[in-house]
Amino acid sequence: MRRSLPLLLAALLAVVLTPPAQAAPGFAVAYETIPGQGGTPLKALVVTPTGRGSGPFPLIVLPSSWGVNNIEYVGAAAKLAYESGYSVISYTSRGFHDSAGEIDVAGPDTVADVSRVIDWGLARAAGDPARIGVGGISYGAGQSLLAAAADPRIKAVTALSTWTDLGRSLYPNETVSAQAVELLLAAGHLTGRPGPVLREAEAAYREHRFADVLPISPPRSPATHVSSIKAAVMIGNAWNDGLFPPSQITDFFGALSTSKRLMLSPGDHATAELFGAAGLPNEIWTSVGRWFDHHLKGVDNGINRENPVQVKPNNGGAWRSYPSWAAATARTDTVALTADRIGAGWPTIAESGTVIVSGALQGFLDIPVGVSTPLIDRGAAAVWRGPVQWTSTTVSGTPRAHLTVTPSAAKTTLYAYLYEVNVFGLGALITHKPVTLTGTGTRAVDLDLEPAVWNVSAGNRLVLVVDTVDARYGSSSTLGSSVAFGADSWLKVPLG
Repeated sequence: MRRSLPLLLAALLAVVLTPPAQAAPGFAVAYETIPGQGGTPLKALVVTPTGRGSGPFPLIVLPSSWGVNNIEYVGAAAKLAYESGYSVISYTSRGFHDSAGEIDVAGPDTVADVSRVIDWGLARAAGDPARIGVGGISYGAGQSLLAAAADPRIKAVTALSTWTDLGRSLYPNETVSAQAVELLLAAGHLTGRPGPVLREAEAAYREHRFADVLPISPPRSPATHVSSIKAAVMIGNAWNDGLFPPSQITDFFGALSTSKRLMLSPGDHATAELFGAAGLPNEIWTSVGRWFDHHLKGVDNGINRENPVQVKPNNGGAWRSYPSWAAATARTDTVALTADRIGAGWPTIAESGTVIVSGALQGFLDIPVGVSTPLIDRGAAAVWRGPVQWTSTTVSGTPRAHLTVTPSAAKTTLYAYLYEVNVFGLGALITHKPVTLTGTGTRAVDLDLEPAVWNVSAGNRLVLVVDTVDARYGSSSTLGSSVAFGADSWLKVPLG
């Protein structure tokens, strides 16, 4: 049944999407076995154009996401083949579902698989060696960036909901993103076969030996290899991505020296581009098509003349464009934070929400993670209110909290939340960030919250809340300890 499902769906697509026989061009779909690195069999849906001659055709390779198989992109692949004449290979990543091998967490074999699929596509799917693109969502996106750093044949990349720094994504500021890690581990066990690296990393995580996991991150992080990437790179991520938050993306984007495009929009992990992968109308996948068209086919569609940074405010509004991520911030306001002291280890109603669910609600229904600020326990959280914004404005950039802190315990985790709060004290979460502190001495902490573009309505104010427990993350805070904040603390708010 597992083998027949891709064929069944491919047949349905051919019936639904293929034009009448007298109309040309069209496309054909085949379920193939492709030898990956070391000969490991990888299962693929190969979509090739028909009615356009024998090729060669520009080739696009799409590795599947973590826990998903080759069906993931078949709708988008059919559109790319039929509408634009691409030969497209959507394959199941090593160690998952119908492909053989074990999950190596984007290790050397998984990255090399991309090149082996390219080899096969050039030999067996009429691919053009001068016009090769790779792309994907999540795990497929990270593989694509890593492959582009290793294989100079790749001319264009589209990486959606990607990671660029694995350590920063899942262990931000020495704080475990527990919900994200548990979700990835569960999906790996349910849909695949974890290899030694993943098994050892999970064992270390379960035993709270987080430092033992970090060494696997640099070689598996595109940020480590950014100088080797010569392909044109398009990245699309969501503001509320609970697996791969946007700060690691904006830093990586700034370091890229190639043709590049960044799209940040409302949603959570993989939600902004979800329907486009199935072939349905989607803004992100429209840009994917335009990106490949320009960089692989030489189509003068204007994408190279548009500002490279395209952002859509997280709480609604049209796309805005900038020549760089830094240019999204026109000015900054600084809010002084008064001295305070809180008890640690107690939860409050200030929370960052639930991975995937909260960001999807924000992206699809414009329902933010909310809070009633008058009900926040002031004994367990510091609450600082900024001035009323008498005219509408936009938080645009990366907010920074400078906190002078004195924890009483050997380890303490702080969670900073920035809210837009109305006259009734009801707040909508704009952005947040954790940090884990070691030691009891007084120190200054510069905490960059996650990047945001958020429209603030006239009459509302910004409120910063800091507490010590959040269900999304693993906390090191000790119940009964305390944290003091000095009067020389401040919040710097970027405005558009």
